[in-house]
Amino acid sequence: MTTIEDMDYEFRTARPDDIEAIKALDGSFTTRTVFQVTVTEAGFALREVPVHPPVHKVFPAEDTHDAHTPVAEEDPHSRTFVAVGTDGSLAGFAAVSHASWNRRLTVEDIEVAPAHRGRGVGRALIGRAVEFAGECGAGHIWLEVTNINAPAIHAYQRMGFTFCGLDTTLYDGTPASGEQALYMSMPCPGRSGPGRI
Repeated sequence: MTTIEDMDYEFRTARPDDIEAIKALDGSFTTRTVFQVTVTEAGFALREVPVHPPVHKVFPAEDTHDAHTPVAEEDPHSRTFVAVGTDGSLAGFAAVSHASWNRRLTVEDIEVAPAHRGRGVGRALIGRAVEFAGECGAGHIWLEVTNINAPAIHAYQRMGFTFCGLDTTLYDGTPASGEQALYMSMPCPGRSGPGRI
């Protein structure tokens, strides 16, 4: 068991019996600020702005956890790590995959159940991803997040992630149309550069 702020969690690789709990995890969030994106000639600029009323985002069930729930160690390039509370309930998960051609570990999906947020579960799951990145020889870790998910963006920044890209069309034709995809990355610990966990 790993203790985080006086709460015990078991962190392990997902097993087949975790799949239903992963699919059922509530990944919704509420935020009072969003990151406004302005595309410029030289790239893009971000400005955090308040929103009223607060934005409550619920991800459509059919779009979540679709192809990103590898279990056990069937695929040597992918893992799903889970955090399980002392009561046996799923507190969170992180699904990651490694591409050897560019030495990138991608966080395909990471979610923490609302009752377990703010307790270090997400940081610990990213820590497991960092360990796996080291095993794979990854040079950096990369993820995508919607510009309206300010709570997640702030958490990623505290972990050492920085903005590295933008896609203004990724969500076109989906329920998230109008949002922009922000890309964030950080070098793996032991590699050159800032951003260590």
